[in-house]
Amino acid sequence: MPKKNKSFIRSLVTFAVIAIAVYFANTAYQTHLGQKAIDATGLEVLSLETALAKSKETGKPVLADLSAIWCPSCRQLDNHVLSNEIVKAKIESDYIFARIEYETDEGKAFMEKHQLRGFPNLLTLDSDGNRIKSIPTTLSPETFLASL
Repeated sequence: MPKKNKSFIRSLVTFAVIAIAVYFANTAYQTHLGQKAIDATGLEVLSLETALAKSKETGKPVLADLSAIWCPSCRQLDNHVLSNEIVKAKIESDYIFARIEYETDEGKAFMEKHQLRGFPNLLTLDSDGNRIKSIPTTLSPETFLASL
C-alpha cells in the first residue's frame, strides 16, 4: 500500500477514535447534568410499577414523566417547573410521581401503550396505568399547575 494511503487511513482512524471519545464524553456529561436536574426537584422518583402500586394503596393518581436523562428539554422541565416549591408541593400532596426513562424497556413499553412520540411527556394515570389526561409540556410553573 502506498505511503500516502497508509497516512490517510491512519488519520481517518485517529479522527474516528477522537469522534467516538467526544461522543461518549458528551453523553456522560449530559447524563450528569440530567441527574443533577432530577435531584434538584427533590421529588421522590419511583418506577412506574412502584408508583402504580402506591396509587392503588392511596387512591392518588400517578403523574408519569417520560423523560431522557440526557435530554436538555427534560432538564429544563425539571429545573424550571418540577423543582418549583409550589409545583412540588402539589405533586407530593395530590399525585404519586413516576419518572420513566425513555431508553429503558419500561420507557419503550410506556411509549407504545400510550402512543407517545418523544419526550418529555407528562401523563396522569389511574392505578391501573390507564391515561387520565396528558399534561402539556411547559416551562411555566403556573401553566403547569393549571393543567394538572
